[in-house]
Parts: sequence; C-alpha cells; structure tokens
Amino acid sequence: MKRYIIIIFIVLGMTACGEDFLIKAPLDSINTENFFETEQDAIYAINGAYQPLQWPKLYNMRMWTTDIMAGNSIVGAGGGDDGRETQDLANFVTTTDNPGVLDLFRGPAPGILRSNVVIENVPGMDIDEDLKERILGEAKFLRAHYYFIMVRFFGDVPLILEPQEPGDDLRPSRTNKEEVYQQIIADLTDAKTFLPVKSEYSEADQGRATRGAAAGLLAKVYLARGEWQKVVDLADEVATLGYELNDNYGDNFQVSTENSKESLFEVQYVGGAGEGFWDNENQASWLSTFTGPRNSNMVAGGWGWNQPTEEFVNSYEDGDLRKDVTVLYDGGPDFDGMQYDPAYSVTGYNLRKFLVSKSIADAYDNSPLNFPVLRYADVLLMKAEALNELGQTADAETPLNEVRNRAGLPDVESGLTKEAFRAKVLHERRMELAFEGQRWFDIIRVEGGQWGLDFLHSIGRVNASEKHLLLPIPQKEIDANPNLEQNTGY
Repeated sequence: MKRYIIIIFIVLGMTACGEDFLIKAPLDSINTENFFETEQDAIYAINGAYQPLQWPKLYNMRMWTTDIMAGNSIVGAGGGDDGRETQDLANFVTTTDNPGVLDLFRGPAPGILRSNVVIENVPGMDIDEDLKERILGEAKFLRAHYYFIMVRFFGDVPLILEPQEPGDDLRPSRTNKEEVYQQIIADLTDAKTFLPVKSEYSEADQGRATRGAAAGLLAKVYLARGEWQKVVDLADEVATLGYELNDNYGDNFQVSTENSKESLFEVQYVGGAGEGFWDNENQASWLSTFTGPRNSNMVAGGWGWNQPTEEFVNSYEDGDLRKDVTVLYDGGPDFDGMQYDPAYSVTGYNLRKFLVSKSIADAYDNSPLNFPVLRYADVLLMKAEALNELGQTADAETPLNEVRNRAGLPDVESGLTKEAFRAKVLHERRMELAFEGQRWFDIIRVEGGQWGLDFLHSIGRVNASEKHLLLPIPQKEIDANPNLEQNTGY
C-alpha cells in the first residue's frame, strides 16, 4: 500500500489536494503571495517537486530504457518503428531530433523549478522549524538528483538555482559540468544534514528522501567522479543508518515489500490514480505494462519492451538466484501460474523483474509498483569498487561477497589483481542492478568511457564512439535558445 500521494504541481502552477485527489489551480504562474503561508502549503509544494520523477520523461520510461542503450536488452516491442527513438539510441545512430533525448533533457526541468521554488520560499515561512528543515532537505536532495541525471547524460548543462519568472533571462548558457557537480555535492551535503533518518518518518511519509538517501546518492556522485575514499566514507555512514539487504532479492520488486530495509530511495507509484495512462498526472507505473510478454496475457497490458539479450542471460553464473527473479526464459519458473513461451520474444527472453500480477493490477493503467533508484546492495558494491581502487582489494571482498552470498553465489576468489577485481565488481553491478537504469552510467564512467565502448563493441554495437558517451543537446532546445552549444560530434 502506498504511504503517501505525490501532489500534482504543474510546471508553472501549483495544485493542492487531499486524498480527494485533484483540485487544480491556475496553470500559468506560481502565486507566492497567497501561498507558502501554512505548513500544509509547504508540504504541498515539496510533494510537487517529487512528481516529475514519476513521469515517462524520467523513471516511468526513459531511465529504464538506458539498459537497452547499455546492451542488456533490445527494444523488442511490436517491431518495425515501435520505439524507434530507443532503437536509434541503442544502435548509436542518434540524431539531434531524437524524441527520447528531448525527453531526457526536458524531464528534470520541472523538478528543478519546483525544488527552487521551495528553497526560495520555505526559509521565510513561520512554521515548525523541524518541518522547515526537513522540507528544505528534501528540496535540495531532489534538485541534486535532477541535476545528477542531466550532467551524466549531457555534460555541461544550464545551472539554474532560482525560480525563473517572466522577464528573467530564459536563454541561459551551459554551465561547466564541474560547477554543476559542485552544486550537486553542496545540495546533497546540506540534505544529509537536514533530513531525518528513515526510521524517524511516520508510516504515512515512508518514501520521502532521507539522510540515508542523501548519503547514498552523494556516494554515487563521488563514484562517478572517482573520489574513492569519499565513496567508502559515505558507504560506511549509510551502514550505520539501519539499512540491510533483504533476505530475498525478489522482495526489492514486489508491491507488498516496497520501501523495505534495503531501499534508500524509490520512485513512488500508485494504481487507480484516476488519470489517463499517457498523462503526466498519471501516477501508475508503466513498467509491467511495457515489459510484460507481448500477446501472452500474463499481465495487464504486455507490450514486450526491454527484451534481455542472450549474451546478458548467459552472463549469469550457475546458481545465481537473481536470474529467476529478473528474466523470463524457457524452462524457468512460472509467473502467476503461467508458463513462459520463448516465442513471446525476439530474443527468446522477456523481463520478469517488474511484472505485476493481474490480481494486483487488473488493467494496463494501474500498476502500483515503485521503481528502485538506490538500494543498499548498490551501496555495498560502490564500497567494494572504491576499496579496490584504493588498493585495498582484500578488504573490498567483504561488501562484494555480501551481495554475492545473498544471490546464492560463493565468495569471490581471493588474491585477485586490482584489474581482475574491478571486472568482478562491474559484472556484479550488471547482474544485481539489471534493468534498474544503472548500467549505462556504469559503463560510461570507467576508464573515461573507453571500458564501456570496448564492451559495446564486443557485443556488436560497433557504431558506439566517444561522442556517444554524451547525448546530443536537442535541436529544439538550441533553436529556442541559441546560447546552447552542441556537444562535440553531433
């Protein structure tokens, strides 16, 4: 059951609602003269800053399709031009008019705006100081999260830290990525100070940003930057905040066990939210509908997207318990009492990880399953990688083995070289975090991206070149703002 409803807060307009669900305010401006007066106003505003995470421009579609770019899967779907923009991204023939790229560039913007509105207005409110501090921590966590998405996909991006209003300069130039990263780090450092730990939230507020989420995301920022000791220190901090691996890997992907002891942060979804499937206001998850086997009747919907490749499936070690949770394959366990037929898929495999039984979601537009953004297993693997890069390979075995043992696998071989251990960790990240939108960011950060290019070439994605480590700035954005310069090679 969902713990709280994310409030609709439409790009340049706020809405406030209770569980009656929607009472829409004017959509063309943010009127702070008669808002930001009560505690409830502040809560409505911060709730709105979460909502763009739910949208298809981010975690309801584009973020998870990056595993297709990263070589774990193909689009599949209905064939032909179905998902053409994702096919082009995955085949590295992306052009500047790619709709998926436009989504990723525009997707974080409403969340950044909404976070900026909160950061500007909440400090001056006469409300409970603890609540004020928490809301500011949430806003800084969210702003950092949105910018971290942008800087990894596009490099230099406009850095906007105040709400933009009519009359402001609406044609900003791109800010050097180092400055963007420093702002992300500052925001997450503040958020880590301001936010409560997960156990301090009421049941109704589970799913909000926490101190552990801020520390874990900051560790991932330092992982992207190769600042290894800071990764280790933050991973150790997260470990003191009550997080553990779930005993069962599959519990990370079940409606009944959402926001579990392993979860640092996940995008919250609800079924039956009363909006159209394709609308931004829709608060149901698309994943079960999109990735269920096509023409199988195994789940409500079932459009056959994100089909794992044979190379990916063959990468599982014998006895890896994660395989049966992640992939539908011939001879594998039934799903919801139904046997899988490999003819459902071009590759012979379908994604199982995010499927929701029809007993829970009986229509294509009402899956309530959350999307995992950051799990404790990820934190352990970040620590293992960082320790190895610091030359402490023997110590790095402990967090790596904790993840492997949960998957039913033996301890990693002792005495590996730094290079061999790095390969083990990257393999483990691939299998543990498969289809959770992490793989692309992993392959482009190692060895300046050359590791990822070598991998992509090895699996036949031979068009991948250095320019593809960043996405192009969408031409529509450049046409609207000539101060935006294009990334090299596009």
